[in-house]
Amino acid sequence: MTPKATPPDSTLPDAALPEVTLPDVTVTVIVFNDAERLPRAVESVRRQTHANIEIIISDDHSTDETPQVARHLAARDPRVRHLRLPENSGGCSAPRNRALEIARAPYVMFLDSDDELTVDAVELLLAAHREREIDFAMGAVVRIREDNGRRTKWMPHLVAERRTVIGIESEPRLLFEHLSTSKMYARAFLDRHDLRFPEGIHYEDQLFSAQAYCLAKEFTIIPEQVYRWHIAPYAATDAASISNQRDRLDNVRDRVRVQRLIDDFLAESGHTGLRDDKDFKFLKHDFRMYAGDLPYRDEQWLTSFADIMTPYLETLSPTAYARLPRTERVVLQLVRERRFEEARLAARGLGQGVAPRQVTPDAQGHTYWGETIPTTDWSRRELDVTDLELDTRPFRSAQFRHEITELTRGPGASIDLTIRTYDPGLRLPVGPHRAGLLLTPGRHRLKVPFRLTPVRPGIYEGHVHLDLATAPVPHHGFAGVRHPLLRIEHQGQAHSAVLLAPLDFPTLTTRIPYRTGAAPHRVTIEPEGRGTGRLQIRWQPVGVTAKLLHPLARRAARPRVRRAARLLRSALR
Repeated sequence: MTPKATPPDSTLPDAALPEVTLPDVTVTVIVFNDAERLPRAVESVRRQTHANIEIIISDDHSTDETPQVARHLAARDPRVRHLRLPENSGGCSAPRNRALEIARAPYVMFLDSDDELTVDAVELLLAAHREREIDFAMGAVVRIREDNGRRTKWMPHLVAERRTVIGIESEPRLLFEHLSTSKMYARAFLDRHDLRFPEGIHYEDQLFSAQAYCLAKEFTIIPEQVYRWHIAPYAATDAASISNQRDRLDNVRDRVRVQRLIDDFLAESGHTGLRDDKDFKFLKHDFRMYAGDLPYRDEQWLTSFADIMTPYLETLSPTAYARLPRTERVVLQLVRERRFEEARLAARGLGQGVAPRQVTPDAQGHTYWGETIPTTDWSRRELDVTDLELDTRPFRSAQFRHEITELTRGPGASIDLTIRTYDPGLRLPVGPHRAGLLLTPGRHRLKVPFRLTPVRPGIYEGHVHLDLATAPVPHHGFAGVRHPLLRIEHQGQAHSAVLLAPLDFPTLTTRIPYRTGAAPHRVTIEPEGRGTGRLQIRWQPVGVTAKLLHPLARRAARPRVRRAARLLRSALR
């Protein structure tokens, strides 16, 4: 068992604590230079429905106002202790490990300073421990987008039902849920296995959680939400979370290094049977995060990325690759073959049903990504896109690729677009086809018709004049972002798909006096700047619309207000 050590700088050391009952649970809040959000995190612990807790603020030697804020929080509540590390460790592991050394409770949890616990998180997870002897309990995590307030559950399919898992081998898919913060651990379990966070490396949660899953005899999953994970996806680089610093090559190195450490642990602990599932998790989750960014990386970055990533990719199980969607396998193989320009093109279609620009068939009836037939067995297996059924899918789910090849500013609030459509499955007969650009800023849709004219087999081109002043913006205004769709009509059927924009065209902004000046808006046309890279149009009400009409409409749209209005209408009938 790891001995408990008194920290060199603790606002409330063990000796100074009053003689009270030992806490049931210790919650460690780790922090570094986050004075602004630390009080919110600590308050989410202080207001827990289960009050017999200990709160350790573990400060990784902050240089802002965090120490003063932490001392103030400790002075307000005797359950709060402040631990300050003598020097900055640069990660999450050391603050958590130092807090474990002084934690007094039989159960422990971890919280990041920019996140929160739900009000009954401790009560729910502690109840699971008290129902039966388990090594840890885990609950649901809700992700909250800081830019738009949108809430989504993290890995909802893994925590949908309450159950106790007897050994991770019975549910290896749980390796996808690698957060240490969604769990309450029995201290005896951690000490019995000397389980601590690896120091000096990022993505420590992944190794720690993999070890915990493998070492635990039993653990319980509850469907209730226990953790609020605040996401700032477009924060400035210096303020971005480690997961969002994917542009840094050190980030890539750390992620690969942790995977190798997990592989070593699985081999040493006799859990090699989990390797296929762990490899699949890496390809589906970890590599996939980088794949979505590939269109925005230059040649030098991509070369370094491949130098780091490819040697590890070559160690992974072939069955793990086979479980991936075909489009993800294509991106992986193009990176491994250092066909970076094609990898960028393929990555823009991930998750959007976007077709390749070109495919090549062989004599055996197989169809491959790109201009040539692959030369190796492995490459043929990974770049074989026959299963996309480009030539036989129902028209409504067919795959095309629509790209803006030219974008120019027109008179007033208009833009002129030249659009090229790729039809590698040759679904469209030779000849012009009716198409339309669809845009919906509110409840009503703007459709701008145009024609797609054949350039050569499988390639069409069209020109669109889009006047945003004609968009049907509501009287009360519209604040939001829309991505135009391109619709093709053929033999009484319609097909709609995303419209890819140039990745770096200059942003265009104009003021449009909708409703004869009664609903003015500032409208911005810009590249999406991430992911697929769609054409993006942003509306922002200004003037009276922004100050009065739009806020009133938002309040009227709230569920309670709508329900009250329905009840009133029913009563008046």
